[in-house]
Amino acid sequence: MTSAQRSSRTKTRIASRLVATALVTGLAGLAVAVPAASAASPGAASASGRAALQKDVDAILGTGSVGVVARSSGPRGQYSATAGVADTATRQPARAGDRFRIGSATKTFVSTVILQLVGEGRISLDDTVDHWLPGAVSGNGNDGRDITVRQLLQHTSGLYDFTADFPEMTTADGFQADRYTTWTPEQLVAIAMRHKPNFAPGAGWGYSNTNYVLAGMIIEKATGRSWQQEVTRRIIHPLGLRHTSAPDTESWIAGTHLHGYSSFYGTGTTMDVTALNPTAAGSAGAMISTTADLSRFYSALLGGRLLRPAQLAEMKTTVRAEGLDAVWPGARYGLGLQEVPLSCGGSYYTHGGDIPGFSTRDGISADGRRVVVVATTGDSAPDQSTEKAKNALVDRELCATSGK
Repeated sequence: MTSAQRSSRTKTRIASRLVATALVTGLAGLAVAVPAASAASPGAASASGRAALQKDVDAILGTGSVGVVARSSGPRGQYSATAGVADTATRQPARAGDRFRIGSATKTFVSTVILQLVGEGRISLDDTVDHWLPGAVSGNGNDGRDITVRQLLQHTSGLYDFTADFPEMTTADGFQADRYTTWTPEQLVAIAMRHKPNFAPGAGWGYSNTNYVLAGMIIEKATGRSWQQEVTRRIIHPLGLRHTSAPDTESWIAGTHLHGYSSFYGTGTTMDVTALNPTAAGSAGAMISTTADLSRFYSALLGGRLLRPAQLAEMKTTVRAEGLDAVWPGARYGLGLQEVPLSCGGSYYTHGGDIPGFSTRDGISADGRRVVVVATTGDSAPDQSTEKAKNALVDRELCATSGK
């Protein structure tokens, strides 16, 4: 394979892997059977819901995942299901409370902090990147004077995604060579600046992790504290997310956790990739959490407990997302949240994430009352069956608890 072919192939893989909720799936027009409404008692409904969730989790495991943990919260109660193992060396079963790397689901936390600062009058969504980070976005046709904070959060900046050139995220050899390397946000942005923008600011939609690295840098410039510190003091601590963290250079996952495994699209033998210096993802994807903590966060966010009404409305105001629309017709992207149609009518909000060895998918009703989160480890099956099964679980759970 030539270097040009390898580069093209890598970019295609990364674009599909890192876009939230639709990162690596070819799920278009998925038909999901919705259970009929039941008049059973709450206890019976909860037992039925738990059994249905377990069946879907087992189906995901059957596609080749190593470990699966899912949680559903709604009118039928709160329940979890697990399958597979947390660690292939010890054969420890996956546990409902296991921590895992959440990848790009980090973006919703970062966007929430930015929007809190907007509500406080400290940042404007119409501020330019250059206003906060003079000269950071420049060269090869990139110009921070023409890109707004809103366009960063919305992925309409046109900026190149640095991960497409990042071997640590794309190849087995690259991961092994750089898994403990510390990267600064400036270095990650500089990788993107080697390339021309994909389109003029506001002229299209394209998922780019560079956008959220810049958003993290703006948080630090506006507050004098790192994005990790702001996410911790504004979200993690107030909500009591005891098993959620926004690490800096720590390469381990504290407490009981799922181990991640990957062969990097077959570029090497499957390896344990749990240990990773998360600065490689930074404010675009470094966080760690659990299904319970993520459920609490999403419920608080969509329920209006973290943002003022005006800022929550901004977050939920979406634009057409061409890259996602090919997977789910009608899918749209807001400010750190994606909106996806439900098979039973209506829509839900989401922002999944992928980082080597780990994948997170989630779905939240518009009012935050219904939440489902599923985390898996291992590579997705080449035939897309893993992704179809995960997205079917999310859709089925939300439809089953929607009262439709």
